Amino acid sequence: MTLPLPGKSVRGSTTGRPIMALLDLLGRRWSLRILWELRQGPATFRELQARCEGLSPSVLNTRMGELRQALLIDTGDAGYRLSEDGEELVRRCLPLAEWAETWAERLPPPSDA
Repeated sequence: MTLPLPGKSVRGSTTGRPIMALLDLLGRRWSLRILWELRQGPATFRELQARCEGLSPSVLNTRMGELRQALLIDTGDAGYRLSEDGEELVRRCLPLAEWAETWAERLPPPSDA
């Protein structure tokens, strides 16, 4: 699968508006979780895989390539880490995470049916 790029047709948008390209990238399985886990700090491949319990090495490798190509993560001596753009994206997601916590508290508990 190729990296969704602004200006190109992406999932949900033939015009490839930047927001749609970003949502396509973040909507890919495990992409957002990887970014969210890296907010805790750098991690090696194996450490990141452990943080994302259940993530296969092949999917992690694919997502890491996409996120590097999108300039959201970097590699260094300590392993993978958020780039400046990745850090800003995660910071901008924090209010959404706070809203989600409040929303979850208002929902009825899940049934075991």
